[in-house]
Amino acid sequence: METKKPAKGFYILPNLFTSAGLFAGFYAIMQARLGNNFEAACLAIYVAMVMDIIDGRLARLTNTQSEFGSEYDSLADMVSFGVAPAMVMYEFALMDLKRFGFLAAFLYVACAALRLARFNVAKVSDKKFFTGVPSPGAAAMVASVVWVCSDYSEYINVKNINILFAILMVLLALAMVSNIKYRSFKDFEFKDKMPFVGLIVVVLIMSIIYLDPPLSFLLIGTIYFIGGAVTYLIRILRRRSALKATLEE
Repeated sequence: METKKPAKGFYILPNLFTSAGLFAGFYAIMQARLGNNFEAACLAIYVAMVMDIIDGRLARLTNTQSEFGSEYDSLADMVSFGVAPAMVMYEFALMDLKRFGFLAAFLYVACAALRLARFNVAKVSDKKFFTGVPSPGAAAMVASVVWVCSDYSEYINVKNINILFAILMVLLALAMVSNIKYRSFKDFEFKDKMPFVGLIVVVLIMSIIYLDPPLSFLLIGTIYFIGGAVTYLIRILRRRSALKATLEE
């Protein structure tokens, strides 16, 4: 039986969401350049993340995946999750570090490009995990840090700790091109029935986010990054222990 092709309008629809994400990334860059509206810049990066999630799922649901859409999505991600967060952080905290701040921001951009290039050419066998921190996740971490510091500017003097922001950018850059496995959550199917306990957890998380969105996003991101690194370290130690036990037998 011949599969019915979707209408041409459906081919355009996923790319419209990709364009919306690209616009959000560009908007974040422009707001960072203005230097007085970092909260809007951070929110724009989060909007780009939502658009990135929607366009991929929409393309799969409507069976409108294409090579053009994949390449366009990757280029849009480079702007929204590579250049935009680097510019936001540079304008917010790294500018005073001069060359070192510039290099930290550039390293982040370069590693984001390498991460996206590796993702495009890699043959993924296990869709449950990403190899290296996904660029949207790293961008969200940058946005969360800037947003929290902007909201709590009365208590946080950015100029006194700007070296920490540079170190954070370097760590995130290296994490993107690392071999650490991070959960992708692509195996979660929301069409199945959710357990009652799961529903309570979701409501609890939403309530916490409502109380203080930037701090909540920063906490979630920190748990995700540290959790992935710790899990990876435990796996290495277990493998070494198993190999040592095998050699001793």
